[in-house]
Amino acid sequence: MPADSLSFFLEGTNGKGVILVHGLTGAPAEMRLVARQFHRRGFSVYAPLLAGHGENEATLRRSRWEDWLDSVEAAAGWLNERSDTVFAAGICVGGKLAMMAADRNPLSIRAVAVYSPCFHYDGWDVPRYYSLFSPHIRWISLIPFIDRLNFRETTSLGIKDERMRRMVAGMTGEGMLETFPGRGLIEMHELGRTLKARLPEIRTPTLILHSREDDLSGPSHARYIASHIGGRRELRWLDDSYHMIHLDRQHRRVADMTAEFFEAEYAAASA
Repeated sequence: MPADSLSFFLEGTNGKGVILVHGLTGAPAEMRLVARQFHRRGFSVYAPLLAGHGENEATLRRSRWEDWLDSVEAAAGWLNERSDTVFAAGICVGGKLAMMAADRNPLSIRAVAVYSPCFHYDGWDVPRYYSLFSPHIRWISLIPFIDRLNFRETTSLGIKDERMRRMVAGMTGEGMLETFPGRGLIEMHELGRTLKARLPEIRTPTLILHSREDDLSGPSHARYIASHIGGRRELRWLDDSYHMIHLDRQHRRVADMTAEFFEAEYAAASA
């Protein structure tokens, strides 16, 4: 088990393992609800802490998306030593990292689920000024000191259920950051740009889950992945959650649909 105190591992019984990848400024604690659902179905679950996360904005600012990807690949290696077959699922940036890691390590990660994919923030609750400049962050990043700015989350925290929202608001002691640095947005954009270029060649079976009420990321992002990825894909919609579907009202449904997809892929590979 890695030495950091924020990653967690639940040992399962069915020989199959799932890596759960948190999002930008997030931490493994946000994956506990879906982790419990997977574990009940027999899966081993490993939720690693991404490089640069879990401490503060300054530490995150020093990391790059390639460092985050290294964390996921290292997690896949660790879990493969303890499981017969490994899958990966992640929220937003975490989902894109899972896709990239699986593409680079097809024998280590057999299938992927991406929750609420997002290449730039354009949901219905995103401030208009942000949704306008977000798609152009690569060019805005050339402005001196822009990467040192910190941005606050929307008041909803991407969660429709008020009880869950209060729970997440209290997670700052578990590595969740209250603000995110401009540098993180730049790295998020570069990761997305790299993934888009790679999508037609990706053969990893991929489940895409997105809420029709997503407040941070519009439905076009999920549709883009579904229409451009080269391998088998399945696009499913939720109707009673905001962006953080793994924490919101339908988190059990998210876990169940993901587990069923992984089990079907495992059965197909074993046939």
